[in-house]
Amino acid sequence: QVQLVESGGGLVQAGGSLRLSCAASGRTFSVLAMGWFRQAPGKEREFVAAISWSGGSTYYADSVKGRFTISRENAKQLVYLQMNSLKPEDTAVYYCAARPGVMVTTTVGYDFWGQGTQVTVSS
Repeated sequence: QVQLVESGGGLVQAGGSLRLSCAASGRTFSVLAMGWFRQAPGKEREFVAAISWSGGSTYYADSVKGRFTISRENAKQLVYLQMNSLKPEDTAVYYCAARPGVMVTTTVGYDFWGQGTQVTVSS
């Protein structure tokens, strides 16, 4: 089992920045691929970013490429999502997810999920 707890969400104006954190516990963090997803009201949960167990590989949704950066600190069992140049359409609940093995971009590929943190971007 893996427990994931997100933090760092909040209200920010368009153009601003936020950094989300996800703290993991319960299983060797360094063997887990990690992902960030988001879900806006009335919409399906969508992929945002993923990072390999080593941190050497990352992948982003086209909608956030160049604005968001995913990173991890295995020694601290933390994964981050740095979000810059935020837009109102980035408003959503952001979820951290984990899976053993390679990183993937689909929700069904992840075994463990956090409870989510709200990000609201005002125009």
